[in-house]
Amino acid sequence: MNLANKITIFRIILVPIFVAVLYSNIEYANYIAGIIFLFAAITDAIDGHLARTKDMITDFGKFMDPLADKILVLAAFISLVEIGKIPAWMVIIVITREFTITGLRVLAASSGITIAASNLGKFKTIFQLLAIILLLFNNFPFNMINIPMDYLLLHISMIFTIISGIDYIYKNKEVFERMDM
Repeated sequence: MNLANKITIFRIILVPIFVAVLYSNIEYANYIAGIIFLFAAITDAIDGHLARTKDMITDFGKFMDPLADKILVLAAFISLVEIGKIPAWMVIIVITREFTITGLRVLAASSGITIAASNLGKFKTIFQLLAIILLLFNNFPFNMINIPMDYLLLHISMIFTIISGIDYIYKNKEVFERMDM
């Protein structure tokens, strides 16, 4: 197993640690959980960079890296609902989009089609990660100047979640046309 794949597995291992810290009674739990989440998000960039530049791209990595990202983001969003930071409807939108696009990718793969990540999908991920980090850090430093940047980024991420999902479906409608229904 190469280093990029080990980093991907490490990111998955960080998820239950992140959740356990967030739900713990330790002082500043949300900030510590935020640091763990931030570190896990950074490992995504690191393993992707390693895989591309050091010729470490594997079938395992192609499958596990996006799965690790989804596990991390969905665990954070569900936990933020549990602690009352965000409404459940937002997480339902995210989960619906992720399952739909993952299903589309599986259908495409069964027909020999690869669906690459789109720029809209990448923007969605960036805004989700930033929103989660600010929510965990209680909107620091923007809380000092009364700008609800955490919720602004959260709403922007919802817009990109919906638009990117529609974009994936529209641009890959031939996958549905090839299906035997």
